[in-house]
Amino acid sequence: MRGFPRIAAAILAAAATATFAQGTAWVSSEKDDAVTLIDMATLAVKGTVPTCKRGRHIQRLPDGHVMLACTESNAADVFDPATARSLRRVPLGDEPEAFDVSPDGRTIYVSNEDEGEASFVDAQSGKVTRTVKVGQEPEGVKVSADGRTLYVTSEVASMVHVIDVAQGKVVKNVLVGKRPRRMAITPDGRELWVTNEMDASVSIVSTATHEVIATLKFEVRGARAEDITPVGITMTPDGRRAFVALGKANHVAFVDVGTRKVTALALVGRRAWNVALDKAGQRLWVVNGLSDDVTVVDVASAKAIKSIPVGRVPYGVLLVE
Repeated sequence: MRGFPRIAAAILAAAATATFAQGTAWVSSEKDDAVTLIDMATLAVKGTVPTCKRGRHIQRLPDGHVMLACTESNAADVFDPATARSLRRVPLGDEPEAFDVSPDGRTIYVSNEDEGEASFVDAQSGKVTRTVKVGQEPEGVKVSADGRTLYVTSEVASMVHVIDVAQGKVVKNVLVGKRPRRMAITPDGRELWVTNEMDASVSIVSTATHEVIATLKFEVRGARAEDITPVGITMTPDGRRAFVALGKANHVAFVDVGTRKVTALALVGRRAWNVALDKAGQRLWVVNGLSDDVTVVDVASAKAIKSIPVGRVPYGVLLVE
């Protein structure tokens, strides 16, 4: 990986005694087969850790471990966050892109892009226990808090597929905007927010009726509509605010969830892709896929604090606090 080989070697050599668990940002890279580790207090790069090939979505598991889906390896790397060591690799089927985990941690739900399927994977054995046909190029995966309902976006079909987990089948298809990507569920469980990359919008879906109840359109001064390409989304724990990465518009939108209005826009790097909010709600971390960096944004002022170089084509960010 560019710029960090000596640091990476030092980190791996000291992994047995080092502790990375508290206050570390993990940033996946599609081109370098590595995760960059950033100290959240100093905003300095600690080093890198090698991974499986083409790492994309990264998420904390219920047991505290860190999981990274690797599209070209058809698997996930599972890490101990305290040492940054890879513990095992879990098969995830063909071309895994995104995933979510059941509340009990037993099942991994995966979108398999080339197969047009959602897979149910046993978290311990890596065995695929069930597959569900969905629309072409499935992307986002989100499971409800009670574990009963799984939502999967299809980029080509412009739909969210609602899957009954117990039955293992699609019970409803919800037409949203063009090329839906990622999702967030409001903390009260009542609304599903879906980013539409080619529609400059978020579709807001009622989880009771599975109907679109509102559409939030984005505008950025000086940006063409086709360059406003929302992908990543996260919310505050109280559900009052949402943060949406606007892709090629190079901004993050701050949204008041109650009024469904944009309250601020923060300028970040090129192609703002995915976002994460720290536990204190003070800093937003934004992955920029075309400028190969992560921008840290002060939430109170909606201004960038620092952009930190990471690997080539960074994709996901996970804050381990």
